[in-house]
Amino acid sequence: MAAVLLVLIAPGASAVATEPTPGLDQSIAPDQPLATDRAVLKAGHVDVGPRYVDDRWTLLIHDDAQRPVWRSPDETVLQVSDAALQTVPDDPAYAFLDVDAGERVYVVPQTQQPDVVWIGWNTQDPRVMRDIDRGVTLTLLGVRGPGAMTVYLQSGNFAAPQVLWRSAEPKPQPLWVEVNTHTHANWVFTRPGVYLVAIQASADLTNGEQVADTKLLRIAVGDATSTDEAFTATADIPSGPAAQATSDSDGAAADGSGGGRSALIALLVGVAVLLIVALIWVQVRGGSAKRRAERERVERAAAGPTDADPTSESRS
Repeated sequence: MAAVLLVLIAPGASAVATEPTPGLDQSIAPDQPLATDRAVLKAGHVDVGPRYVDDRWTLLIHDDAQRPVWRSPDETVLQVSDAALQTVPDDPAYAFLDVDAGERVYVVPQTQQPDVVWIGWNTQDPRVMRDIDRGVTLTLLGVRGPGAMTVYLQSGNFAAPQVLWRSAEPKPQPLWVEVNTHTHANWVFTRPGVYLVAIQASADLTNGEQVADTKLLRIAVGDATSTDEAFTATADIPSGPAAQATSDSDGAAADGSGGGRSALIALLVGVAVLLIVALIWVQVRGGSAKRRAERERVERAAAGPTDADPTSESRS
């Protein structure tokens, strides 16, 4: 790949990837195993995608580098080698990278390169295809890393590129993926180091239910970056809209009533705090008034009777 081909769309716009990258026909067998070992994937074909594990909707990594297996993102590091380094050209089309022309960045290309891990996504697990209603939303929730990450698509006929995800955007960035889609894109990383990429896969099922799962992709960029550090790195996983709508471990309802109960509890606690503060204020004011009245009584007694005091006449 001789040059970096990039795209920029309006900030906040939802991207749509409805067509697979040409030449990526594949099918996934229902009995492909779930690997349990740790793995560092430095080259070869990998996809991010949803799958059911023990009847639970889960976001996994499909590793097709040797024999097809599914892997947990928690036990997998995608290593982007120095073979991915490319020079940013002197072209205003690449201004959204916020990198000066001539600088070197790491590019996982849309078309496969032998020495660079090839990262894509698919919605081709047989049960996923059977159960989802039309497609899956892959949402970038956030990125923690030493530099910026951009993911984009571009066809080979000089068509305008299409940005899908930018780590510089502060809001979640949804990407709609049709059922039975297999796509690869360009991934750009501006600096070497460990990147933790929070991605949520959510969908409406044909039975009316909603499902969602969020995972951290662990990406070690650069030959000198420690994969051990990538395995042990931690980051808070933000909650996306779909994750908030699904049932959580304490049994909150999927219709959001758990959130309503939480809001009501917070309101009642706030009212109780205000009442306590008001009661304390009344008690303090009342105590101050009593002390002031007692002080004035003592002062009058110490001053003795005055002409205005009617008791002085009765004693004369």
